[in-house]
Amino acid sequence: MTNPISEGRTIDLSRRKVLLTGIAAAGFVAMPSVMKPAFAATGMGAYRVAFRNAHTMESFSGVYRVGNRYLPEAFESIDTILRDYRCGSTHPMDPRLMDLVYWLHYQTGQARPFDVISGYRSPQTNALLRQTSGGVARHSLHMEGKAVDIRLPGFSTAQLGRMARSMKAGGVGIYGKSDFVHIDTGKVRTW
Repeated sequence: MTNPISEGRTIDLSRRKVLLTGIAAAGFVAMPSVMKPAFAATGMGAYRVAFRNAHTMESFSGVYRVGNRYLPEAFESIDTILRDYRCGSTHPMDPRLMDLVYWLHYQTGQARPFDVISGYRSPQTNALLRQTSGGVARHSLHMEGKAVDIRLPGFSTAQLGRMARSMKAGGVGIYGKSDFVHIDTGKVRTW
């Protein structure tokens, strides 16, 4: 399967697709005066995300999309920072996942970056985690670059999980004991 980001293609973000992922783009564009300054589109409809890998302490804070075009150079960094830190394997991250991270971050009203507990997971790491801890799916979307586990200092997992669920886009799992929220670009579901 080809990766549209690494090939530098523009990914179609038709109104139908945006609505299907639960992102209210029309409301975002129509109400710029109520947006928090840290998340306002910066010239030409630029979208920015900020997160830090909790294991490697590497971080990304920057524009990943302008209008309907995802930026390959941003995803080179994103893919590296969200790699499987256990073995060093990278995988292309789903651009729609960054949109979910963006909208969730916007809802919090915070400029602080998310802490990422897990981004991409190699099949070997996923199998190891299934053996040693509960709640790891056999066919986890982490293995496809379509899931991320995050937390935000100052927000409980319950608060962050409610915000993620309100987007009605993809899967949302709340792991209170482990202090993170899982979001993915799969079917809408919660646990």
